Order: sequence, then C-alpha cells, then structure tokens
Amino acid sequence: MKITDVRTAVVEANYDWTFTRIYTDEGITGLGESFLAPGLTAIIADLKPLLVGEDPRNVDKLFSKMRWAASGAGSMGGIVYNAISGIEAALWDVVGKFYGMPIHNLLGGKYRDEVRIYADCHAGEALEALDSVMVARHPRWLPEAEKSAIASEINHPVHGRAFGEAATDEVFTPEMYASRAREVADMGFTAMKFDLDVPNPYTKDTHSGTLTHAEVKFMAALVEGVREAVGDAVDIAFDLHWRYNVSDAERLACELEPYGLMWLEDPVPPENIEAMRRVTQSTKTPISSGENYYMRYGFREALEKGALDIIAPDLQKTGGLLEGRKIADMADAHYVAVAPHCIASPVGTIASAHVCAAIPNFLALEWHGMSVPFWEDMVVGFDGPIIKDGYIKVPEAPGLGVDLNEEVAREYARPGEPFFGE
Repeated sequence: MKITDVRTAVVEANYDWTFTRIYTDEGITGLGESFLAPGLTAIIADLKPLLVGEDPRNVDKLFSKMRWAASGAGSMGGIVYNAISGIEAALWDVVGKFYGMPIHNLLGGKYRDEVRIYADCHAGEALEALDSVMVARHPRWLPEAEKSAIASEINHPVHGRAFGEAATDEVFTPEMYASRAREVADMGFTAMKFDLDVPNPYTKDTHSGTLTHAEVKFMAALVEGVREAVGDAVDIAFDLHWRYNVSDAERLACELEPYGLMWLEDPVPPENIEAMRRVTQSTKTPISSGENYYMRYGFREALEKGALDIIAPDLQKTGGLLEGRKIADMADAHYVAVAPHCIASPVGTIASAHVCAAIPNFLALEWHGMSVPFWEDMVVGFDGPIIKDGYIKVPEAPGLGVDLNEEVAREYARPGEPFFGE
C-alpha cells in the first residue's frame, strides 16, 4: 500500500478546524485534524512530497521523516507540529482501516470503554470565535448577539498578556458562572472548566502579569459561585491562560484551596519550568499545563522537576496520537495524570478519545464545542450522540471509527481554502 495524495479542508467554527485526508492506491483514505496555526494548510502541502509513495503503515517512521525534514523550521516545537499531528492521525486512520482495528487497539488496547469529558464553559455565556492568531472574529454563522464579550475588542488577541485595555463594558459575575455551571451539570457532565482571567472590575493593568488583592477576591468569588452551584460531586477547573507572575499566581492558587479544584491551568507562562514548579510547590491546588509543549521532550523537564500535578498535551499539535501515548507513558512513570487539551471538531476529539482509552493515567478530555451549533453534525458513523451524559463511548469501528460529514463541512468551509483539492 502506498500514499498517493494528501489534501486538506478547513471549516470555520469557533476556531479553524483543519482536516487532512490521506489517499492510498488501495482506495483506503484516512482523516486527521490539526490544531489551528497561521499558514497551516500551506505547511501540510509542503510536507506532502515526503509522504507520497510511502507505505502509510509505517506511521512512526513517517513521523520521524517529517520531523527531521522540518527540523530547520523547528526541530523541538512550533507550528510545523500542528501540521504533522493532523497527518499522523490520518495515517492511523488508514492503518486501522487496513487491519480492521480501531486506533485504540493499535495503541495497546483499552483501559476503558468510555472517556470522561470535561466541558469548557468559556466565561459563563461567552462563545469565543477566534482566528489563527487568537484575534476575535465574527463567522458568518454566528449571530451578532452571541458574540463573545471576552472577544468584544475585535483587534486584540484574547489570550496571554495581550488582553487589551482594563476597561470593559461587561463584567462576568458569580451568578453568571453559577447559572452556566448548573446548566452544564444538568447535561450530565461531572467535570467542567471556566476561564478565570476574564474582565474584572478591579483590574488595573492587563499587561504586567500582576493581580491586586481585590482582583484575587473577585476571582475567588467566581470560583465559589461555581462550587456552590454544582456541589462536591462535580469536578471544576479554571484556566488562567499563562497570564500572571509567580508571586501573584501563588497568592491566587492558595486563595482557591478551599474550593477543591480539579486543577488551576496555566497560571504562569509555560516556557519557564522553574517558575511553574514554584507555583505548583506553593499550593494544595493542583496545577496543570502542557497545551503548548511539543512531543515528549517538551514534557520531560516539567515531569522530572515535579513542576506539574496534571499534564494537558494537545494531541492535535504535540506530535500526534502515538506521541501522545509516549507522553502519557512518561507522565505515568512520575505518577502524573493526563487531561488532554482539545479544541477540536468531533474528528480530533474522537481521535483524542482513542488515546485516552489506551492510557492508564487518564483524568478527563476537554470538549470545547458546546456553543458551536453544528459540532455534533460534523461526522457520520457514530451511533447516537457523540457525548452522552458527559462521556464519549470509544468507537469500535476500524480506524478513527467515524468520517467527516462533507455536506456539513462544505456548508461551513472557510472561504479561500481548498476543500480536499476542489
């Protein structure tokens, strides 16, 4: 069996969902999804000549071939791995179909039949719609009234320390968070996550990484609102998007200890492992990070130094599904749980679920599509709802177990991008 072609399509959802399809001379095709990135489909097109003519069953060899061919552009990380990850997942889909086995069997078999999902609740009622550099946009399918309040400053990225100015027209309240939390719990979810670095009436400076005492208390009130709304039977986590300095992250993490968080995510920028270790060691609140680390090498130092309680690799960017399994094995050697970051369509989410089923130290998998009206409709072949009562039943069909609903994908395809060569 040989690869004959590699093509892409992009759907404009809350993020760009970029799909890669591998074609073979035996008529078997494979589907994978990449995390968004500037120029992503061009990178995939540049990698195509490395794959055509190769046997798609040599997944790890082809991963290494792409990795080293692109080493000048970023041998240890960078957006080239977003492209490689989607291609690698598509290769596994081909291999599974060829051998008549689901991907999780190819990764060592299942520890569990169902994968627990944690619902990303954004900031209460908000729906983020962001382009490849995290700038807010208004896709044609999103009503104006539902535009995210976080993303209201259309010219400002919404993550990191480029939040825009401190002044805001809308401030999220504990009551809003509590209402959303009850709604999600009523949907059957036993785990959920909210943004905590949201517009705050006490913010003085959004660029410095500092927090005032009043800001900390306001953030704690948001957490308290969620905890009181759902009780102790639901796990809650909060995301800080790499925004704060060490001392203020420590203060906030300690302030949140009474609420029993599942984790506090990315309190400080992820590139400084020692800074992350200091925060982690200072508090009983579990600290999570990892969506911006690439391959197992990116996690090694954090794990060896005890810098993280929970790791959150994104399997659409960290190197692919087998690399995700290797990362989980490394974490397991340090008795650290894995809660993969995931902002994907059902294609990437189900691919991630195969990995989650195959690793022992799994905690929960992110679902970031709750506010996208066509998320559930993006694939065919799944028996019933994809997520039911807060879990995904891992597919048993060969390969990924589902395929893209091309009718829906075409309807929401991003203008200016090819649709699998058309």
